[in-house]
Formats: sequence, structure tokens, C-alpha cells
Amino acid sequence: MPKVDRLSSEITIRDWLLFALTISSGAVDAISFLALGKVFTAFMTGNIAFLGLAIAQDPSAPSILAVLASMAGFAVGIYFATRILIPSLPSATDREDEAPCLVWPWRTTYALGVSLLPHLCFVLIWIATDAKPSANATLVLLAVWALAMGMQSAAVRRLNVGGVFTTAATATFIFLVGDLAHGSLTSEERRRLVGVLVSLAIGATAGALLLIHAPIYAPLLSFVVTLAVVATTMTAFARHDHHHAKTTGP
Repeated sequence: MPKVDRLSSEITIRDWLLFALTISSGAVDAISFLALGKVFTAFMTGNIAFLGLAIAQDPSAPSILAVLASMAGFAVGIYFATRILIPSLPSATDREDEAPCLVWPWRTTYALGVSLLPHLCFVLIWIATDAKPSANATLVLLAVWALAMGMQSAAVRRLNVGGVFTTAATATFIFLVGDLAHGSLTSEERRRLVGVLVSLAIGATAGALLLIHAPIYAPLLSFVVTLAVVATTMTAFARHDHHHAKTTGP
């Protein structure tokens, strides 16, 4: 396949994978907000606002411990994912391995793969508590799911796709509406931003419906979607070009 066509194909695949991850985070936030004490595990802007309400002792504010558990988990997720994504001492092999994967670096897949562990941990605890966690279990669930979302956020940020973060839509909304004023975006970029916003709504809707009609299975959606994304990237962005270049030479 010509290089230009291959790049276009990989960008299309990447965008659909970003939509999938956004659906996952939309479901995560819907479930965590509705079932875990009105606290988000992906949308930290909301949690910071909730923290202020809790400090002000507003009676409608969520538990300050719950908010802090989510924020702490998210921060730890970003930290560990960043350590995976950007080694402190990158070797020549690291730099070579990144070269043929500009659209989707292999370390992004690695970080998302590791994020499956806290996703799975959440699912197991959720099932063990019969979808009715105690107050202490709720704190653990918030921290664990926020850990997964923090890792996903850092991994997607590594892709450097303008206006796309998958766990928050504010920047996406700004990019999209701002384009109405100056029209600097391409049609492809507009479709991508609209797709992210639509995906977030789809994810939140799906998460809420599952929580209402099949609560025990609700968190499986995000786990399965993330697993599918990781599996897809391992095939779609395989480093065959790199290995081919090493064996054939210049």
C-alpha cells in the first residue's frame, strides 16, 4: 500500500479507536456518578468543582473523601502511564520503535493494556458486592476506576490529536465551536471532534441504561471496549515496516 494511503488508513482507524475510548469513558462517568456517590472518575473538572462544594459544606455536595479518592486515583494513573509513555532514559531502540508508529506509538497501546488491570479490578469488586458496594468499597472503586481513566487520558494525550482527550469534552467543544469563528479546521478534523462529542453522549447513555436494566454487567462495557481497542491496535499498528526495513536495509 502506498505510504500516503497507509497513513490515511491508520488515521481513520485511530479516530475510530478514539471514539471507542470516549464511549468507554462516557459510560464510566455515568456509572460512577449515578452509582458511586455522585462523583466522576474521568471528568476531573467536575470533581474539582465538587471538592469546592464539599469544602463549603454544601448539603448537596458529594463526600469529600469520595472526591479525593477519585482525584488521587486519576493522578496516580497519569503518573504511571507517563512513566510508560516517556521513559526517563530512552534508548536508541525506543526511538527506532516509535518511528514507524507516528499515528499510534506502541507505548500508547502498552499503557492502555496496563489500564485493563484496574478496569478488571473494578469489575471483580463490583460483582463481588453484587453491584451494591459499601461506603468503603465505593472509595476503592472510585480510586481504581479513576486510575484506569488517568492512564487512558495520559495515553491519548501522547497521540497529540488536537482537541481530543476522550475523558473530557470541554477542549473538544472549544475547538469545534471556535472553528465557527475562524474556520481553520479541515473537514476531517471537524468530523473527528463531532465524533468525540457524540461518542461521549453514546457512552453515557449506554452506561446509564446498563446500570438501570443490568447493573451487574454495567462496568463490563468499558472493560470490553478498552480490551477491543488494545487488541485492534496490536494488529492495525504492528511495526512490520520497521522490521522489514531492518531486514532489507537501505
